[in-house]
Amino acid sequence: MPWWKKIKRDPTETFRTASQYGGNMTPLRFAVLGCGFWSQYQIAAWRELEGVELVAVYNRTRAKAEKVARQFSVARVYDDAEALFATETLDFVDIITDVDTHATFTALAARAGVPVICQKPMAPTLAMAESMVQTCRAAGVPFMIHENFRWQTPLRKVKHLLEEGTLGKPFRARILFNSSFPVFDNQPFLRDLKQFILTDVGSHILDVARFLFGEARTLYCRTQRVNPTIQGEDVATVVMEMGDGVTVSCEMSYASRLEHERFPETYLLIECGGGSLELGPDCWIRLTTTEGTHAKRYPPPYYHWADPRYALIHASIVPCNADLLRALRTGTLPETSGEDNLQTVRLIYAAYDSAVADTVVLLDRQRNAAG
Repeated sequence: MPWWKKIKRDPTETFRTASQYGGNMTPLRFAVLGCGFWSQYQIAAWRELEGVELVAVYNRTRAKAEKVARQFSVARVYDDAEALFATETLDFVDIITDVDTHATFTALAARAGVPVICQKPMAPTLAMAESMVQTCRAAGVPFMIHENFRWQTPLRKVKHLLEEGTLGKPFRARILFNSSFPVFDNQPFLRDLKQFILTDVGSHILDVARFLFGEARTLYCRTQRVNPTIQGEDVATVVMEMGDGVTVSCEMSYASRLEHERFPETYLLIECGGGSLELGPDCWIRLTTTEGTHAKRYPPPYYHWADPRYALIHASIVPCNADLLRALRTGTLPETSGEDNLQTVRLIYAAYDSAVADTVVLLDRQRNAAG
């Protein structure tokens, strides 16, 4: 029986970093599949944590895998994923390949009995995402999604402030991710996606909506393509009614040139019965009540390996990885399990359905149909 099946699950356990388990723990051995743009930051974030050891890397272009292996002193390199699973003894695998290959590598890991961490978006279709969750469930292996946006320092603080209840019950919120950042320069493959911003950015922003306000009951979406050189949509607006009655508007754009854009920051305006909360530029949070406005900045930690343009995002990889590692070590669920992230995936494709049909989607009905 795999070691991770022998651990008694405690769903009430709170988040702890790997270092809090003590210095004598046996490192969990893992492999990385995919050595593209994001892999260097993902691997660097893993190296911030105790109790993990990267033993192998895979890429279909061997030269890329060899470059990453040299950079991080990884012992073994593969350009054949099946050979990797047949040769290595692994405690988990981190899949950082393009979205079209996620299902293939997830199935390969599941057949090998290896727990899976997979990058977002989970899959290029809802049916494929559901199949990936079912594949791992049937194989009895943990399946987790690396959804790091909710682990940003200011967003965690917003969650804490809402849960404190000082502002009262939220009734309306805006979540904004709008900029003119040249995202296609370092990820040119994004130009060719038929479905772009909802899968790329929406997987984060819609997950933030769920993180802060729970599950959605209804959804309406409009999309636009402003950049004529790309295939998919680069602007999307999603309006949802959440289960607790909060109306949430999610605005996403790579076509916006704004005075206060600071990619890759997410801005929030949350209105509550007792006041409002605003997350604005440079990680400033402002709380407004009848007593006035209180402002404080909540910057992320600094890591020397982070790209300054992505520093906020790269910093959030570390606590996300720590939560995934905690789940693997304790046999409990992470915040972003495959089952949980499937709800975000359903929002993404419900948004596309809504935009095509120009109609409101009833998500409660969809969930009931899905069982």
